[in-house]
Amino acid sequence: MSIQVIGAGLGRTGTISLKAALEELGFAKCYHPLAVFTNLDQTRTWEAATRGEPVDWDRLFAGYKATVDLPSCLFYRELMEKYPEAKIILTIRDPERWYDSMRRTIHFGSNAFPKWAVVLIHRIYVFQRLFDQIWDRLLQGRFEDRAFAIDVFNRHNEQVRRDVPANRLLVYEVSQGWDPLCAFLEVPVPEGKPFPHLNDTAVFRSRIRFMQTLGCAALAAVALSLLFIAARAIGHGP
Repeated sequence: MSIQVIGAGLGRTGTISLKAALEELGFAKCYHPLAVFTNLDQTRTWEAATRGEPVDWDRLFAGYKATVDLPSCLFYRELMEKYPEAKIILTIRDPERWYDSMRRTIHFGSNAFPKWAVVLIHRIYVFQRLFDQIWDRLLQGRFEDRAFAIDVFNRHNEQVRRDVPANRLLVYEVSQGWDPLCAFLEVPVPEGKPFPHLNDTAVFRSRIRFMQTLGCAALAAVALSLLFIAARAIGHGP
């Protein structure tokens, strides 16, 4: 098995909807940032990739037929060279709406947990650290500069258009639904199945609030454990 579809679009361009659509069309599994969250060992591989070090892509993507979103979308050139038969999909959306969505989701989420608290929740910390590094590298720590961030978004999309041969590239908005996607991938349109529209802003923020609740519960458990240990130590003191 090797990668057959490479998603070159940045996050918040309908990538999780595209992931679900690709898997429905037979390109399962599709690699997504959640794969990193469930396998934190992969953060080392992506950190190495961002430093320009060699990556064993076949090992990283073992069991996958497609990729979408970060970090892989930033390495579309390496991936299209590695997998010369793969097709590339550039998901896009209105740049102003992209920025607003980013502000209300990814940027909001990256600041949803105090750093000292995040350290105590190891999995979230490792995952967030990697993606903070990637976004900071992409946006140079200037996300609050709206014009600059939108320019980065536009330049990325323009670069993809320049780099990818027209016969391998689909520039796509998920609002277009099944037809252009299926035509590009040369697969039939699923009968009677609506195109998946997932992970909108409201859903994303509700997940962050849920994670915040879990984080607070974890911190409370740690605090109670420390108090219990202290109480036992005092109780057994001289």
